[in-house]
Amino acid sequence: MDPTVESEIFKALETTRLLIGDRKEIQYSRCGRTDKGVSAVGQVIALYLRSKLKDIDAHNKHSGETVPEEQDGQPEGEIDYVRVLNGVLPKDIRIVGWCPVPSDFSARFSCLSREYKYFFWNDNLNLLVMETAGKKLIGEHDFRNFCKMDAVKVHNYRRNVMSFEISPCDMRFEGHQLYAIKIKGSAFLWHQVRCMVAVLFMIGQGLESPEVIDALLDTRTLRKPQYLMAPEIPLVLLSYAGQALHVHLENECRLYHLQAAIFQEALLSHLPLSIGAENKDSSSNGVTRKKASHVPLMSRETEPSYEERRAKLETVKLRA
Repeated sequence: MDPTVESEIFKALETTRLLIGDRKEIQYSRCGRTDKGVSAVGQVIALYLRSKLKDIDAHNKHSGETVPEEQDGQPEGEIDYVRVLNGVLPKDIRIVGWCPVPSDFSARFSCLSREYKYFFWNDNLNLLVMETAGKKLIGEHDFRNFCKMDAVKVHNYRRNVMSFEISPCDMRFEGHQLYAIKIKGSAFLWHQVRCMVAVLFMIGQGLESPEVIDALLDTRTLRKPQYLMAPEIPLVLLSYAGQALHVHLENECRLYHLQAAIFQEALLSHLPLSIGAENKDSSSNGVTRKKASHVPLMSRETEPSYEERRAKLETVKLRA
Protein backbone atom coordinates (compact mmCIF):
# COMPACT_ATOMS: atom_id res chain seq x y z
CA MET A 1 0.00 0.00 0.00
CA ASP A 2 1.43 3.35 -1.04
CA PRO A 3 3.17 5.40 0.05
CA THR A 4 6.21 3.18 0.64
CA VAL A 5 9.92 3.96 0.50
CA GLU A 6 10.03 2.08 -2.79
CA SER A 7 7.11 3.99 -4.32
CA GLU A 8 8.66 7.32 -3.30
CA ILE A 9 12.00 6.34 -4.88
CA PHE A 10 10.30 5.41 -8.16
CA LYS A 11 8.32 8.64 -8.06
CA ALA A 12 11.63 10.51 -7.71
CA LEU A 13 13.16 8.50 -10.57
CA GLU A 14 10.22 9.43 -12.79
CA THR A 15 10.34 13.09 -11.76
CA THR A 16 14.05 13.31 -12.57
CA ARG A 17 13.56 11.31 -15.81
CA LEU A 18 16.21 8.76 -14.89
CA LEU A 19 14.07 5.71 -15.73
CA ILE A 20 14.59 4.02 -19.08
CA GLY A 21 11.78 1.45 -18.94
CA ASP A 22 9.47 -0.48 -16.63
CA ARG A 23 10.70 -2.51 -13.66
CA LYS A 24 11.24 -5.64 -15.74
CA GLU A 25 13.16 -3.80 -18.45
CA ILE A 26 15.47 -2.08 -15.96
CA GLN A 27 16.08 -5.40 -14.11
CA TYR A 28 15.12 -3.87 -10.79
CA SER A 29 16.08 -5.80 -7.64
CA ARG A 30 16.04 -4.95 -3.93
CA CYS A 31 17.93 -6.45 -1.01
CA GLY A 32 14.74 -7.01 0.94
CA ARG A 33 11.37 -5.67 2.00
CA THR A 34 10.19 -4.71 5.48
CA ASP A 35 6.80 -4.66 7.13
CA LYS A 36 4.88 -1.40 7.18
CA GLY A 37 6.28 0.70 10.03
CA VAL A 38 9.72 -0.96 10.02
CA SER A 39 12.72 1.22 9.13
CA ALA A 40 15.85 0.44 7.11
CA VAL A 41 19.31 2.04 7.04
CA GLY A 42 21.62 1.24 4.14
CA GLN A 43 19.09 -0.65 2.02
CA VAL A 44 20.42 -1.70 -1.41
CA ILE A 45 18.66 -1.68 -4.78
CA ALA A 46 19.98 -2.36 -8.29
CA LEU A 47 18.60 -1.16 -11.62
CA TYR A 48 19.52 0.31 -15.01
CA LEU A 49 19.23 4.11 -15.18
CA ARG A 50 19.83 6.82 -17.74
CA SER A 51 23.58 7.53 -18.01
CA LYS A 52 25.96 10.01 -19.58
CA LEU A 53 28.54 7.27 -20.09
CA LYS A 54 27.79 5.49 -23.37
CA ASP A 55 30.92 3.38 -23.78
CA ILE A 56 29.87 0.52 -21.49
CA ASP A 57 29.86 -3.13 -22.56
CA ALA A 58 27.38 -5.85 -21.64
CA HIS A 59 29.24 -6.62 -18.41
CA ASN A 60 28.95 -3.00 -17.29
CA LYS A 61 32.63 -2.36 -17.88
CA HIS A 62 34.26 0.55 -19.64
CA SER A 63 35.37 -0.80 -23.03
CA GLY A 64 38.86 -2.16 -22.47
CA GLU A 65 39.73 0.37 -19.78
CA THR A 66 38.92 1.27 -16.20
CA VAL A 67 36.22 3.90 -15.82
CA PRO A 68 37.96 7.10 -14.70
CA GLU A 69 37.01 7.99 -11.14
CA GLU A 70 36.88 11.18 -9.12
CA GLN A 71 37.96 11.47 -5.50
CA ASP A 72 34.54 10.39 -4.25
CA GLY A 73 34.85 7.10 -6.13
CA GLN A 74 32.20 7.86 -8.77
CA PRO A 75 32.88 7.70 -12.53
CA GLU A 76 33.93 11.05 -13.93
CA GLY A 77 31.31 12.81 -16.02
CA GLU A 78 28.43 10.65 -14.81
CA ILE A 79 25.10 11.99 -13.53
CA ASP A 80 25.24 12.90 -9.84
CA TYR A 81 22.44 10.48 -8.93
CA VAL A 82 22.71 11.15 -5.18
CA ARG A 83 22.29 14.91 -5.49
CA VAL A 84 19.58 14.70 -8.16
CA LEU A 85 17.42 12.17 -6.31
CA ASN A 86 17.84 13.62 -2.82
CA GLY A 87 16.69 16.94 -4.24
CA VAL A 88 13.18 15.55 -4.81
CA LEU A 89 12.87 12.78 -2.17
CA PRO A 90 11.13 13.31 1.22
CA LYS A 91 13.53 14.16 4.05
CA ASP A 92 13.14 10.77 5.72
CA ILE A 93 14.36 8.95 2.58
CA ARG A 94 17.97 9.50 1.49
CA ILE A 95 20.14 8.04 -1.26
CA VAL A 96 23.56 7.40 0.31
CA GLY A 97 25.64 6.54 -2.75
CA TRP A 98 25.86 4.48 -5.90
CA CYS A 99 28.36 2.45 -7.93
CA PRO A 100 28.41 0.53 -11.24
CA VAL A 101 27.88 -3.23 -10.87
CA PRO A 102 28.12 -6.24 -13.22
CA SER A 103 24.99 -6.95 -15.25
CA ASP A 104 24.38 -10.19 -13.31
CA PHE A 105 24.38 -8.42 -9.92
CA SER A 106 21.22 -8.86 -7.83
CA ALA A 107 20.60 -6.72 -4.77
CA ARG A 108 18.67 -9.66 -3.30
CA PHE A 109 20.63 -12.76 -4.27
CA SER A 110 24.14 -11.22 -4.20
CA CYS A 111 23.62 -10.14 -0.58
CA LEU A 112 25.89 -12.05 1.84
CA SER A 113 24.04 -11.18 5.07
CA ARG A 114 21.36 -9.01 6.61
CA GLU A 115 21.30 -7.47 10.06
CA TYR A 116 18.36 -6.31 12.17
CA LYS A 117 18.20 -4.26 15.35
CA TYR A 118 15.17 -4.23 17.62
CA PHE A 119 15.10 -1.38 20.17
CA PHE A 120 13.36 -1.72 23.54
CA TRP A 121 13.27 -0.22 27.03
CA ASN A 122 14.60 -2.43 29.80
CA ASP A 123 11.69 -2.32 32.22
CA ASN A 124 11.92 -5.32 34.55
CA LEU A 125 13.22 -7.62 31.82
CA ASN A 126 15.78 -10.31 32.67
CA LEU A 127 18.33 -9.51 29.96
CA LEU A 128 20.74 -12.30 30.96
CA VAL A 129 18.04 -14.95 30.50
CA MET A 130 16.91 -13.30 27.24
CA GLU A 131 20.45 -13.39 25.85
CA THR A 132 20.90 -17.02 26.91
CA ALA A 133 17.69 -17.90 25.10
CA GLY A 134 18.63 -15.81 22.06
CA LYS A 135 21.93 -17.65 21.63
CA LYS A 136 19.90 -20.82 21.02
CA LEU A 137 18.69 -19.23 17.76
CA ILE A 138 22.22 -19.09 16.32
CA GLY A 139 22.92 -21.61 13.57
CA GLU A 140 20.87 -23.17 10.80
CA HIS A 141 17.40 -24.14 11.98
CA ASP A 142 13.87 -24.59 10.70
CA PHE A 143 12.21 -21.33 11.79
CA ARG A 144 8.64 -22.09 10.70
CA ASN A 145 7.45 -21.57 14.29
CA PHE A 146 9.04 -18.10 14.29
CA CYS A 147 7.41 -16.59 11.19
CA LYS A 148 4.21 -15.98 9.30
CA MET A 149 3.99 -19.00 7.04
CA ASP A 150 3.46 -18.51 3.30
CA ALA A 151 2.82 -22.04 2.04
CA VAL A 152 2.17 -20.79 -1.49
CA LYS A 153 5.57 -19.20 -2.14
CA VAL A 154 7.88 -20.53 0.57
CA HIS A 155 8.68 -24.24 0.87
CA ASN A 156 12.00 -24.13 2.74
CA TYR A 157 11.93 -22.65 6.23
CA ARG A 158 15.54 -23.31 7.13
CA ARG A 159 17.53 -20.14 7.72
CA ASN A 160 20.97 -19.42 9.16
CA VAL A 161 21.29 -16.97 12.07
CA MET A 162 24.95 -15.94 12.29
CA SER A 163 24.98 -13.89 15.50
CA PHE A 164 22.77 -12.64 18.32
CA GLU A 165 23.48 -10.08 21.03
CA ILE A 166 21.75 -7.64 23.37
CA SER A 167 23.53 -4.37 24.14
CA PRO A 168 22.70 -1.00 25.75
CA CYS A 169 22.21 2.08 23.58
CA ASP A 170 23.41 5.59 24.33
CA MET A 171 19.98 6.74 25.48
CA ARG A 172 18.05 6.88 28.73
CA PHE A 173 14.65 8.34 29.59
CA GLU A 174 13.52 9.00 33.16
CA GLY A 175 15.84 6.32 34.50
CA HIS A 176 14.99 3.76 31.82
CA GLN A 177 17.81 2.40 29.64
CA LEU A 178 17.28 1.77 25.94
CA TYR A 179 18.64 -1.56 24.66
CA ALA A 180 18.89 -3.20 21.25
CA ILE A 181 18.67 -6.82 20.14
CA LYS A 182 21.00 -7.32 17.15
CA ILE A 183 20.42 -10.33 14.91
CA LYS A 184 22.50 -11.14 11.83
CA GLY A 185 21.60 -13.78 9.27
CA SER A 186 21.95 -14.77 5.65
CA ALA A 187 18.21 -14.25 5.06
CA PHE A 188 15.00 -14.06 7.09
CA LEU A 189 11.45 -15.34 6.75
CA TRP A 190 8.33 -13.19 6.78
CA HIS A 191 7.96 -11.63 10.29
CA GLN A 192 10.76 -13.87 11.59
CA VAL A 193 12.57 -11.23 13.64
CA ARG A 194 9.39 -9.85 15.20
CA CYS A 195 8.26 -13.37 16.15
CA MET A 196 11.63 -14.19 17.73
CA VAL A 197 11.61 -10.93 19.70
CA ALA A 198 8.05 -11.57 20.93
CA VAL A 199 9.09 -14.93 22.40
CA LEU A 200 12.23 -13.39 23.91
CA PHE A 201 10.12 -10.73 25.64
CA MET A 202 7.96 -13.48 27.19
CA ILE A 203 11.15 -15.13 28.45
CA GLY A 204 12.51 -11.82 29.78
CA GLN A 205 9.25 -11.25 31.69
CA GLY A 206 9.48 -14.69 33.28
CA LEU A 207 6.39 -15.92 31.45
CA GLU A 208 8.34 -18.59 29.54
CA SER A 209 11.60 -20.46 30.15
CA PRO A 210 14.55 -20.34 27.72
CA GLU A 211 13.84 -24.00 26.89
CA VAL A 212 10.76 -22.91 24.94
CA ILE A 213 13.18 -21.87 22.17
CA ASP A 214 14.39 -25.47 21.87
CA ALA A 215 10.81 -26.71 21.72
CA LEU A 216 9.82 -24.22 19.00
CA LEU A 217 12.89 -25.07 16.91
CA ASP A 218 11.97 -28.76 17.06
CA THR A 219 9.41 -28.93 14.26
CA ARG A 220 9.11 -32.74 14.14
CA THR A 221 6.01 -32.90 16.32
CA LEU A 222 5.09 -29.27 17.02
CA ARG A 223 2.92 -26.82 15.14
CA LYS A 224 3.34 -23.08 15.73
CA PRO A 225 1.45 -21.85 18.83
CA GLN A 226 -0.66 -18.75 18.34
CA TYR A 227 1.04 -15.61 19.71
CA LEU A 228 1.30 -11.92 18.82
CA MET A 229 4.37 -10.56 17.08
CA ALA A 230 6.44 -7.77 18.63
CA PRO A 231 5.47 -4.26 17.41
CA GLU A 232 6.99 -3.10 14.12
CA ILE A 233 8.11 0.46 15.00
CA PRO A 234 11.32 -0.43 16.96
CA LEU A 235 12.67 -2.73 14.20
CA VAL A 236 15.41 -1.52 11.81
CA LEU A 237 17.06 -3.36 8.89
CA LEU A 238 20.71 -2.29 8.89
CA SER A 239 23.60 -2.07 6.48
CA TYR A 240 26.41 0.49 6.20
CA ALA A 241 25.91 4.25 6.64
CA GLY A 242 27.99 6.72 4.65
CA GLN A 243 29.14 10.13 5.88
CA ALA A 244 26.41 12.02 4.03
CA LEU A 245 23.74 9.86 5.65
CA HIS A 246 25.39 10.28 9.05
CA VAL A 247 25.17 14.07 8.83
CA HIS A 248 21.57 13.95 7.62
CA LEU A 249 20.48 11.56 10.39
CA GLU A 250 22.31 13.65 12.98
CA ASN A 251 20.26 16.68 11.98
CA GLU A 252 17.04 14.67 12.00
CA CYS A 253 17.93 13.26 15.42
CA ARG A 254 18.32 16.77 16.86
CA LEU A 255 14.89 17.66 15.51
CA TYR A 256 13.25 14.59 17.08
CA HIS A 257 14.99 15.31 20.40
CA LEU A 258 13.44 18.78 20.36
CA GLN A 259 10.02 17.25 19.71
CA ALA A 260 10.60 14.73 22.50
CA ALA A 261 11.47 17.56 24.88
CA ILE A 262 8.14 19.23 24.06
CA PHE A 263 6.22 16.03 24.80
CA GLN A 264 8.15 15.53 28.03
CA GLU A 265 7.34 19.08 29.15
CA ALA A 266 3.65 18.45 28.45
CA LEU A 267 3.86 15.16 30.35
CA LEU A 268 5.44 16.75 33.43
CA SER A 269 3.28 19.88 33.41
CA HIS A 270 -0.21 18.63 32.67
CA LEU A 271 -0.61 14.88 33.20
CA PRO A 272 -0.97 13.37 36.70
CA LEU A 273 1.54 10.54 37.10
CA SER A 274 -1.17 8.18 38.39
CA ILE A 275 -3.27 8.19 35.20
CA GLY A 276 -3.37 4.69 33.75
CA ALA A 277 -0.50 3.56 35.96
CA GLU A 278 -2.50 0.71 37.43
CA ASN A 279 -3.19 -0.67 33.93
CA LYS A 280 0.25 -0.22 32.41
CA ASP A 281 2.63 -3.15 32.00
CA SER A 282 5.97 -1.32 31.97
CA SER A 283 7.81 -4.24 30.42
CA SER A 284 5.44 -4.69 27.50
CA ASN A 285 7.46 -2.56 25.05
CA GLY A 286 4.30 -1.61 23.17
CA VAL A 287 2.28 -4.78 23.80
CA THR A 288 -0.22 -4.92 26.65
CA ARG A 289 0.08 -8.16 28.59
CA LYS A 290 -1.15 -9.34 31.98
CA LYS A 291 1.03 -11.93 33.67
CA ALA A 292 -1.92 -13.58 35.44
CA SER A 293 -3.65 -14.31 32.13
CA HIS A 294 -0.60 -15.63 30.28
CA VAL A 295 -1.14 -19.01 28.64
CA PRO A 296 2.13 -20.95 28.17
CA LEU A 297 3.12 -21.20 24.50
CA MET A 298 3.22 -24.97 24.56
CA SER A 299 -0.38 -25.08 25.86
CA ARG A 300 -1.90 -22.77 23.25
CA GLU A 301 -3.96 -23.46 20.17
CA THR A 302 -1.69 -24.03 17.18
CA GLU A 303 -1.75 -22.83 13.60
CA PRO A 304 -2.07 -25.26 10.65
CA SER A 305 1.18 -26.97 9.71
CA TYR A 306 2.91 -26.46 6.36
CA GLU A 307 1.69 -29.87 5.19
CA GLU A 308 -1.91 -29.03 6.14
CA ARG A 309 -1.71 -25.70 4.33
CA ARG A 310 -0.34 -27.35 1.19
CA ALA A 311 -3.03 -30.05 1.30
CA LYS A 312 -5.71 -27.37 1.51
CA LEU A 313 -4.18 -25.52 -1.45
CA GLU A 314 -4.14 -28.71 -3.54
CA THR A 315 -7.80 -29.37 -2.65
CA VAL A 316 -8.72 -25.86 -3.83
CA LYS A 317 -6.85 -26.48 -7.11
CA LEU A 318 -8.70 -29.75 -7.72
CA ARG A 319 -12.06 -28.07 -7.15
CA ALA A 320 -11.13 -25.28 -9.54
